[in-house]
Order: sequence, then structure tokens, then C-alpha cells
Amino acid sequence: MLPSLTTALSTAGVSTSALTTATQVPADTVVYGPWHGAFSPWFLLFPLFWILVIALFIFVARRTWRRNQHRAAGQGAEGVLRERYARGEVDETEYRRRLEVLRSGDRRQK
Repeated sequence: MLPSLTTALSTAGVSTSALTTATQVPADTVVYGPWHGAFSPWFLLFPLFWILVIALFIFVARRTWRRNQHRAAGQGAEGVLRERYARGEVDETEYRRRLEVLRSGDRRQK
């Protein structure tokens, strides 16, 4: 098969030096690549990259969610009172009175 390939390529204008170089390449390098059919360690880099990207996204999302939850929980009674005042459920005098009671630490029941 090689002689017929050589004559076909030589008639197509391929030089004989290119043909001899191509015929000197070992067959297993052409078929299997540089690892000779063995496992390639580069194969693991692509899945590892995407696993790290997804893990980083989950880490950032959970951290942001926890910070928001902590901030909302830390708002406490004053935050609730501010929200009620902003919605118009409490007028200004009652807001100031309740805020003063909250800040003084006196939690007397009426």
C-alpha cells in the first residue's frame, strides 16, 4: 500500500523528502498520540476547573445569604419599629416614645 501511496502523492506534487519524513514517524505516535495510549493527566483539569467554579459560586452564595440573615436578625426591635414607622402603622410621637423605651433598656409592661 505504501508504494501506491507514494506514487499517488508524488503525482500530486508532494516532495519525496516530505514523504520519507512522514513514513519515518512511528505508527503508535500517529495512532495513540504522545502518551502511547496511556491515561492523560490533562483530562482531569477540565472537570476540576468546572467543579471549582461551581463550588466557588455555592460558597459565595451561601456566605451572602448568611450575611443577609445575620443582618436581618441583628436588626431586632428597632428595625421592626423603623419598618412599622415607614409603613405608616406608627405615628412619629409613638415611634419616638417606643424608640426611647427600647434604647433605655426598660421593658416595662403597661
